[in-house]
Amino acid sequence: MSKFESLDSVLQKNNGFLKTSDASKLGISRPYLGEYVRTRGLTRVTHGLYMSQDAWEDGMYVIQTRYPLAVFSHETALYLLNRAEREPIRYSVTLKAGTNTAGLAKQGVKVYKVKEALFDEGIVEAKSPAGHTLRVYNVERTICDLVRNRRNIEIQDLQTAIKEYVRLKEKNLPLLMRYAKAFSIEKIIRQYLEVLL
Repeated sequence: MSKFESLDSVLQKNNGFLKTSDASKLGISRPYLGEYVRTRGLTRVTHGLYMSQDAWEDGMYVIQTRYPLAVFSHETALYLLNRAEREPIRYSVTLKAGTNTAGLAKQGVKVYKVKEALFDEGIVEAKSPAGHTLRVYNVERTICDLVRNRRNIEIQDLQTAIKEYVRLKEKNLPLLMRYAKAFSIEKIIRQYLEVLL
């Protein structure tokens, strides 16, 4: 298989997106990648990421590529987990405390920070609307995140999320309570659940 064919294969597998790091893994030099990008008419989306002309734009995937440690959270997590009625106007991500977030803030992304000990709790994978794999918090962690930040969340969105969660067949209440205890919101979560269960 030629280098162009190898890159074509990666481009197709990634739904029309190509990372510079993917080319490096194949042993393809930057000058050769540049030639490929020009020949195939790819567009540079951001540093290290190119998109074919027929690909669907995927803002979430671009964010995940630029900030690989970011985890989609809050309203964005609900949407990715098929627990929200509409796509959020602004994407929300969570990063470890101390991470520089100026670039994300400039892009209009809502950034939440959490201490390192709690950062990895509940990370799962979900697909973006364009089919790319993203890091996202599970539904129990997302409920806790929404309750913790309830002053910055529309009350109707919070109530709907909790009501929908209570109706789920596959809900994990012990896990929800474990997260609630870790985030010091156990009493508040219990109050919501007592009303709805």
